[in-house]
Amino acid sequence: MSRGITEIADFVLKNIEEHPADIAAFAASYFGISRQRAHAYIAREIKKGRIIPVGRTRWTRYFLAGGKHIEFALKIRPGLAEDQVWTKYVKPMVLNYPENIRYISYYGFAEIFNNAIDHSEGDLIYAQIDIKNGNLCIKIMDNGIGIFKKIERALDLTSSREAILHLSKGKFTTDPSKHTGEGIFFTSRIFDRFSIFSEDMYYTFTGEDWFLSSEKKEPFGQGTSINMAISLESKKTAKEIMDQYTDKEIGFGKTIVAVALSADPNDPHISRSQAKRLLLGLEKFREVVLDFKGVNSVGPAFVDEVFRVFQNEHPEIRIHYFNGSNEVNEAIKRGLPK
Repeated sequence: MSRGITEIADFVLKNIEEHPADIAAFAASYFGISRQRAHAYIAREIKKGRIIPVGRTRWTRYFLAGGKHIEFALKIRPGLAEDQVWTKYVKPMVLNYPENIRYISYYGFAEIFNNAIDHSEGDLIYAQIDIKNGNLCIKIMDNGIGIFKKIERALDLTSSREAILHLSKGKFTTDPSKHTGEGIFFTSRIFDRFSIFSEDMYYTFTGEDWFLSSEKKEPFGQGTSINMAISLESKKTAKEIMDQYTDKEIGFGKTIVAVALSADPNDPHISRSQAKRLLLGLEKFREVVLDFKGVNSVGPAFVDEVFRVFQNEHPEIRIHYFNGSNEVNEAIKRGLPK
């Protein structure tokens, strides 16, 4: 059958999300035209900015600019820039959403994608962005060494659990010449849900609550997978979240630390060495909030190291704590300086 340019173009745009890999063949079959002619219509829509091609030659997939889904894989090579990747692939999806959603999604995508470029030691980054169930969901994966393994190596640690502890504090980076270490801390808080999967460990952070478990590896293999999601109806802004942890004079000055990550879950928190691992890097902050979720007990030496020794060495730092059980709260009160 013979159809006009507009009709064929509309058909392509309407069906491309269901047929990203075979839209040319699908259109050619439906209209009784050659694949070459169908590709010509697709090329016109690409030139108009309505379709985004991903990949090359026969492996090319096509996505609707401003659609509900896109995925792509890019080689890590000199010149790869997260802002250019954002503009080409992701920005068209969020243009019609409120400014706070656009900013939060850009901030999170740029921070995590850049981390993969600079830190992963891999050669490939895969990204998937979906708008579904009223949420904007971003997944970024790399095939590198793995974020927890990288921190373990940098700090000569013995477990992924302890690596997560230092990562979650903020202001930690394996490359201070290029990064402040603040990116993951703030990204995990401005999104509604944030999770990291690496080294068979799954760490998720939602509304100041954290969860850690062992998981099977995803099909992408080694490396790091980070997932972020935010409701498209969210009214929060990145600024209001960041303001909770920043000071006008010193900037990023407050952190919340999961105490349970400083020891094996089967071990009580009793030693000064455990406390010193917990406190590593916290001298960079003015206010430290210790979250005792999942901690069953604390010993006198642990309490003394945190609330007397460290506090005496850093009197300018304010230390608070919450989520302590009755036993933990009583042990802390007994150990506080009189």
